[in-house]
Amino acid sequence: MELDERKEKILKAIIQTYLETGEPVGSRTISKYSDLNLSSATIRNEMSDLEEMGYIVQPHTSAGRIPSDKGYRFYVDQIIKEKDSQVSQMQELMIQRVDRMELLLKQLAQLLAANTNYTTLISGPSYHQSKLKFIQLSRVEEKKLLVVIVVEGNIIRNSFVTLEEGLSDEEILNMNILLNNSLNGLTIKEINLGVITKLKEQAGSHRKVVDLVLSEVSEAIQAQDEDLQIYTSGATNIFRYPELSDTEKASGLLSTLEQKELLKGLFEGQEQNEGADPGTEIQVYIGDELPVQTMKDCSVVTANYVLGDGLRGTIGIVGPKRMDYEKVVSTLRNLVNQLNETFKHER
Repeated sequence: MELDERKEKILKAIIQTYLETGEPVGSRTISKYSDLNLSSATIRNEMSDLEEMGYIVQPHTSAGRIPSDKGYRFYVDQIIKEKDSQVSQMQELMIQRVDRMELLLKQLAQLLAANTNYTTLISGPSYHQSKLKFIQLSRVEEKKLLVVIVVEGNIIRNSFVTLEEGLSDEEILNMNILLNNSLNGLTIKEINLGVITKLKEQAGSHRKVVDLVLSEVSEAIQAQDEDLQIYTSGATNIFRYPELSDTEKASGLLSTLEQKELLKGLFEGQEQNEGADPGTEIQVYIGDELPVQTMKDCSVVTANYVLGDGLRGTIGIVGPKRMDYEKVVSTLRNLVNQLNETFKHER
């Protein structure tokens, strides 16, 4: 008899429940807390097979089951295998050159939620202090241009501008050369009046195109600051913890995780902490220390990440007050250091 996927899941559920409660585990308990959607009778049959295979034992008649040494060995080996796989996945993400941060941050949120069994929040990088890497003008209609703006960290923003008069292919090429020669490597603050005046002089009759492009650059930056992206994963992990899983508390927390404006307040203080070593920017907020009322029964651990000069964001782990702080802090610090080192070498 082989240990198939269903038996593996039931065995894991038995061991995890026994580790939490210290009491023998019955089929009704497994039917409530596992994601198998199986009847108690089916689970009883599978538990009988697991007992016959030596993975679980029944300490006395009419009692539930507890793991045997063989069951514990299987569980530990599986944990090691899963964690090694997660580390490998995370390392693969780190070494890939990711053109769009959204994909990377979503995947990191999922990995962190799976690794910690808590809820993960990651704010998209703010790039108002970053350097411009590239501007590309392309014609989409006779008097309409597509403006592609790329900043450090390979954050890309697209917008359209409408011209009073059309430009020839040669004129668009010359404008691209002029804009990139004048603006590449500058931060938004460094694009001052002197830079703009010189740029307009060189643009000659196309100075209005410069105004339009600079306006789009400015609006793109401002929109990014105002429209903070927050990626979440593992929201349903809160149901693992009885102190958070009653209907009212769980509903309030899930609602909060969908409200970006409320979550922005959670990240603002952390993002302002720019003076410290990024590898040690770990903040822990417990209960009433949190600015969000619906999170008063939670703890939140946050850390800043850096993807380039001035390109910063925040990672947050939300869990019960009895969360495993040592594991969460260690996981965040290792991840942040990997991110910082990887993107430092890519610059």
